[in-house]
Amino acid sequence: MSIKIILADDHKIIREGLHALLEKNQSMEVVAEAQDGLTTVRLAKKLLPDIVIMDIGMPDMNGIDATRQIISETKDIRVIALSMHSDRRFVLQMLKAGASGYLLKDSAFEELELAIMTVMSGQPYLSPKITDVVIKEYIHNIPANETTAFSALTAREREVLQLLAEGKTTKQIAVYLSISVKTIETHRQQVMEKLNMHSIAELTKYAIREGLTSL
Repeated sequence: MSIKIILADDHKIIREGLHALLEKNQSMEVVAEAQDGLTTVRLAKKLLPDIVIMDIGMPDMNGIDATRQIISETKDIRVIALSMHSDRRFVLQMLKAGASGYLLKDSAFEELELAIMTVMSGQPYLSPKITDVVIKEYIHNIPANETTAFSALTAREREVLQLLAEGKTTKQIAVYLSISVKTIETHRQQVMEKLNMHSIAELTKYAIREGLTSL
């Protein structure tokens, strides 16, 4: 029985390349592709794959929140992060969200295959560079309550922040999330107060730095 995989990345060329390489392995089957976090969550719930290979910087919903939602709402789906980010804030938040593995995009394809097989056996898999990041985190004993977007803001506030940072208007966000304009304005005000920021430009820079969206 083949390992069912969903590929989530906002770059089509990366999805197509991974798809072609994975399909050469007879024990693996790519059942779907997604270019944003919301679509990834929806497909994961519908198709119940064994593995989701997840980028972090995606539109509409970032890979960290998508991972958290998939892990909390489904059973037996394992997420492997495949990202260009080796910064500890991305690594740690992805692992806290429930990811079973983390690889960098400059890894060899053979390492991704190894990660899939390792995670399917019930063991976590981290690239050597990522393992180093995690070890240094423990050595330096950084407080667990370090303030990040994922600790300071609610899931809905992060969602609104990401959409604002991606250039959507308050009205567009309200339609997209099926809630009122007034509610969006309230969320935006709460985000600004919590972060002590006073402009969309500041919020956009913060969202990029925290991994909620990318340039």
